[in-house]
Amino acid sequence: KSIKLFIMFLKDLIIRNSLSRNDAFIWDSNRKKLKNIQNFNFLELNLLIGIDRQKDILLKNTLNFANGNFTNNALLWGSRGNGKSSLIKSIFSKVKKIKRNLKLIQLNKNDIFDIEILYQLLGKNKKYKFIIFIDDLSFEKIDSDYKIIKSVLDGSIQNQPTNIVLYVTSNRRHLMPRDMIENERSSAIHTDESVEEKISLSDRFGLWIGFHKLSQEDYLEIIRAYCNYYKINYDDKIRKKAIQWSLQRGNRTGRTAWQYILNIASSENLKIKI
Repeated sequence: KSIKLFIMFLKDLIIRNSLSRNDAFIWDSNRKKLKNIQNFNFLELNLLIGIDRQKDILLKNTLNFANGNFTNNALLWGSRGNGKSSLIKSIFSKVKKIKRNLKLIQLNKNDIFDIEILYQLLGKNKKYKFIIFIDDLSFEKIDSDYKIIKSVLDGSIQNQPTNIVLYVTSNRRHLMPRDMIENERSSAIHTDESVEEKISLSDRFGLWIGFHKLSQEDYLEIIRAYCNYYKINYDDKIRKKAIQWSLQRGNRTGRTAWQYILNIASSENLKIKI
């Protein structure tokens, strides 16, 4: 028993030292420890165009959390490449400048079984506020992973620590395919109960923040903002090629716009740093 207590003490000491020196971490599931992110890349918040409402909601929520108030977990859902993950990192970086007590922990979606371990390690450290960030979470069936995170968000035996908030991104509003829910509606004996079971996980998030397909105007505004920021001359040629670039890829997203800027930088030998 004394050996276990000593090991726990050493773990706590290592974590405290790591937290005091770094701001952003990735959870190492194999070693059961926090791995600090050496080069934390993020976009300036003003470069995230066309999602002003989403920015306002998440910024207010994060400031509220950093100030020590009860705060909602957030589910950012919608079209790929439109800034869900980028927004979380940008908001964190902005609030971090104001509230030094804020930390970001990225948890791989395949390691969500470890979320209880993180609750135990971080929940008792009242000096800091922790955003646990899970990217691209979704489920193909009601499996053990689904049930454990549902249990965690619902409180289960141990309530979520007040110094931890979950920010999760997904391409699906209910974290699972629409056809899975529709099939349940048509085949279940107790339809309402069965469907409710499948969509109840997303209901555990107090904030649903939707991201939708960009208009061409918003897409070009993103290109213009990038050009201004990186001192690239935005002209009619750039505009036409940006539209052609999006048509070739079959979508207009913030990611597509960024890839186009990287293409310009490559062709013109420009150095671009985030």
